[in-house]
Amino acid sequence: MTMKSKLLGAAAFALFGQAAMAQDITVAYFLEWPMPFQYAKATGMYDEALGGTVTWRAFGSGTEMSAAMASGDVQIAVSQGVPPFVVAASGGQDLQIVDVAVSYSENDNCVVAEALEIDKMSAGELAGRKVAVPLGTAAHYGFLSQMNYFGVDIASLDIVNMNPPEGAAALAQGAVDMACGWGGSLRRMMEHGNVLLTGAEKEEIGILVFDVTSAPAGYVAENPETVATFLEVTAKANAMWADPANQAEMLPVIAKDAGMDEAATRATIDTFKFPTVDEQLGEGWLGGGAQAFMKGVADIFVDAGSIDAALDSYDAAVNTGPLKAVGGM
Repeated sequence: MTMKSKLLGAAAFALFGQAAMAQDITVAYFLEWPMPFQYAKATGMYDEALGGTVTWRAFGSGTEMSAAMASGDVQIAVSQGVPPFVVAASGGQDLQIVDVAVSYSENDNCVVAEALEIDKMSAGELAGRKVAVPLGTAAHYGFLSQMNYFGVDIASLDIVNMNPPEGAAALAQGAVDMACGWGGSLRRMMEHGNVLLTGAEKEEIGILVFDVTSAPAGYVAENPETVATFLEVTAKANAMWADPANQAEMLPVIAKDAGMDEAATRATIDTFKFPTVDEQLGEGWLGGGAQAFMKGVADIFVDAGSIDAALDSYDAAVNTGPLKAVGGM
């Protein structure tokens, strides 16, 4: 039996009739951000399960994903960072988190130019420096949190809004003193500098980094079966990747879809964690932990002047209904 047939056994989707939910949808994702879902994407598993055509659109940041969902151009966003989600929700956009896509504390960070020789013991020397930051993203949140931790006044920095690829290029050219980003861009930044805190050190001081699958609340309400089936395919791809026996087949497919070579793909994906459906529904994630974390992110953005106000609660920004349906399949 092929891997694809194992993942798409008829019994897995018995709960939802394909004919009833067949429709074409557009889904947002990132290049140079390799994840198991890309095996399912590249092999047509989503199309087959949904009974329609899934159009995939690559974006440069989570804020761009929010804008595309607001315009109706995109129905689902895979691996949107929590901070851009929080920015959109805090501003009144009716989005909902439907699953935890990936946790990656080691793969989102800020890199200081090598020539400056600044590390965590001398972080105060960053005052007055020029920093490339993709505003409203997970990298922006991590940047603000690290500067708060080190006692560096944000107002003393010259902050330039740049998506990670541009930030990496600017750091390499010496146009900025520090750049923040993720994935392939972060690897390129690391060729020209160093991080202040490792992923483990960030987690120790409460700086978490994870992405979610998100969608407009109205779309989820009107299409719960479609969303649940989409999440079911994602969960099965994650489960297959968790078995090392499948990785030799999946890796080259994922690498090609991500626009990366296999070595870089392996190095990146090995820093990722993909929570199971049961783990996502637990208290540490969508059972309450994520909602509390979002409130903390929003409060930091308010203090930094990045958003006007935080919501009193982010409970309504999480919809576990489709994911619970997956658990019952």
